[in-house]
Amino acid sequence: MKKFIIGISAIFVVLLVVFISFSIAPKNSVDEKVVVFWTLQMNDFTPYMTDVIAKFEYEHPDIKIKWVDVPFSEGEKRTLAAILSNNPPSLVNLNPDFSGLLAQKGALKEIPEEKLAQFNKHLLKSLEVDGKFYAVPWYATSAVTIYNKDLLAKAGFQMPPLTYEHYGMYAKDVKEKTGSYIFMPTITENDTMLKILNKSGINSPYKLASKDSVEIFNFYRNLYKQKLIPEESVTQTHREALEKYMSGSIVTLQAGANFLNMVKENAPSVYKKTDVAPQVTGKLGQYDFSMMNFVIPKKAKNQDAALEFALYITNEENQLALAKLTSILATNEKVLQNDFYNKYDDKDLIAKARVFSAKQLYKIEPVLKTQKSQKEVNTVINTAVQMILLDNVETKNVLSSAAKKWAKLNY
Repeated sequence: MKKFIIGISAIFVVLLVVFISFSIAPKNSVDEKVVVFWTLQMNDFTPYMTDVIAKFEYEHPDIKIKWVDVPFSEGEKRTLAAILSNNPPSLVNLNPDFSGLLAQKGALKEIPEEKLAQFNKHLLKSLEVDGKFYAVPWYATSAVTIYNKDLLAKAGFQMPPLTYEHYGMYAKDVKEKTGSYIFMPTITENDTMLKILNKSGINSPYKLASKDSVEIFNFYRNLYKQKLIPEESVTQTHREALEKYMSGSIVTLQAGANFLNMVKENAPSVYKKTDVAPQVTGKLGQYDFSMMNFVIPKKAKNQDAALEFALYITNEENQLALAKLTSILATNEKVLQNDFYNKYDDKDLIAKARVFSAKQLYKIEPVLKTQKSQKEVNTVINTAVQMILLDNVETKNVLSSAAKKWAKLNY
């Protein structure tokens, strides 16, 4: 009998220990929601990212953020592979072009518009896909005109070009009096030419062979034939354009404020002669911009938690903190109204560029919308550019043929 009682007591103790263990064990395995969060090349800002994540998890004890930083060049490939495998991350940092394509394919969660009230309405509108939203804007950039004051003055000009038309007016004097070029248009880099056309309202295949379009292509053709822009304008990118600016080979550069840091570090003597002005405009007077956003794959786990975190990392406090670490532009409207984006000391060139860039976000429409076959459309346009500048062909004929190819890609 005594042995029986001891046995029962032992079983009771074991059960009690198990019960207590379950009671005090972390709720991780049962209640915790894990948000797998992918960013693109944000490792340089690890302290900022880990701090935001830690604060969010403290305020939301039932949500765990698992952060994975992906190399920029692999973002689209990995995201597509994850979506096709039916096990995508909960929240992904992508560019709007690829996000738009995924939305068109029905691969993303729709985000209610009322959840996006904190953002700049112009940037937000650019993310619309068939009147709906599938992305949360994170940060933006908008190029400014970086220019060499000394070379410009040597050519007889006090102000830099503010329009493409001004470029044509400055080009000859600058070349003759300084030996440098007024600029190097990297017109076959990605969708550069499409953005230039969009600034004059040319944003579809049906307008590509129009009179205005022909004039724009002939503008660059004439500059090229007269050797008033570098021969490399039809092959090189903005990285090579930066090198030319730092060497004094070109007088102006269309680039983001972050490029000023590169000039300052690598060509300090040129930086001392540098100033900034607003981005050049076309007939419509609007500005270009780039943006990064967050999307939630439709098959992702813990979608509500993912959206909660996306809105947290883009709130006023967290966006302003990131802005002060980088040269990016916030997307949160309250942050854009902060003095950080509205005041600058004349001696602080980077702050001046930041203020110019931020103000440009209020005049970005009409936005160039992503095409269904964007890379192929880029190839069609860029091939037309090369033919018109390099070959003895009729501009109108080349554009008519390109317009037909572009139209076919849309269907």
